Amino acid sequence: MNIYRVLVYSNPNIGIYAQADDSVMILPPGYPKGKSHRLASLLGVTPQQISIAGTRLIGPLLVMNGHGVLVSKLADDGELSQLRDILKDRVVERFLSKNTAVGNLILANDKGAIASERLSNMEIAQIRDVLDVEVVGMSISGYHQVGSVAIANNSGALLHPLASDDELSLVMDAMKLNDVDRGTVNGGVPFISSGIVVNDKAILVGSETTGPELFMIGKVFKAD
Repeated sequence: MNIYRVLVYSNPNIGIYAQADDSVMILPPGYPKGKSHRLASLLGVTPQQISIAGTRLIGPLLVMNGHGVLVSKLADDGELSQLRDILKDRVVERFLSKNTAVGNLILANDKGAIASERLSNMEIAQIRDVLDVEVVGMSISGYHQVGSVAIANNSGALLHPLASDDELSLVMDAMKLNDVDRGTVNGGVPFISSGIVVNDKAILVGSETTGPELFMIGKVFKAD
């Protein structure tokens, strides 16, 4: 896997504006096509553009794996329809919750998911059904917004720098990972998902990510 420093909207907080897996990269509508194709090509996927709730906030308002997609209840019918057209092979549903920032509350890959410990049994059941994985409810470093303080693909995960050994072990077991460790992005930011977009092919990080941070990110995700 290769690792690349990039910007989105001249901003190193790339995970706020984009999400990706091994087939698609989702970016906001109107993002320059040339830049969209360049970013997606680094990840070896196809770019698609869609808004969520009429905003550019793709990362906080969407969570997906190879089985399904959960999108904020704020997404309108047109956005939901567009997502279903883009991701025809997956279940796409609004997250039936009072919580709107679904991407901040769930960390998922194709083998498991970690969800905020504050979610109800019904909310956990929807995550399990749509993403088709077992779900473990927990916090990380005292944050219930587990999707904001961690990022994962199908082989590794990077967690908040104050995550405990027990939390590392729980995430590794729940998501069936080869490596889990602590780190930061963009020069010390502990909200990992704000500055990383990763799939099983490559890693994009915010342009302010330092050498030591790149080393840890590369270790976890097995960068070349």
